[in-house]
Amino acid sequence: MTIQPEPTNEQRRIIYQARRGLKELDFYIDPYIKELYLTASAEEQAAFAEMLTHEDPDLLDYFTNQNRPESEAIWALVNKIKTWRHTKDLA
Repeated sequence: MTIQPEPTNEQRRIIYQARRGLKELDFYIDPYIKELYLTASAEEQAAFAEMLTHEDPDLLDYFTNQNRPESEAIWALVNKIKTWRHTKDLA
């Protein structure tokens, strides 16, 4: 297990905002926050923060391929998280 750096106040705010009301979203977002977010690039952290401004039903649509966000950065991040999460389950 990788030791995570201490989060900044802004990162703590984003981590708090990542808590969603749908179990389906928690399946993807919670492990990402716990294992990858703090060591992600600044660009990826910014895309994640922007992704969290979307409503839960929209996020669910993105993660289930029912819809696609306008932002390519968010779409790339959604796909990265999905691929990582499903690969993690297989390991």
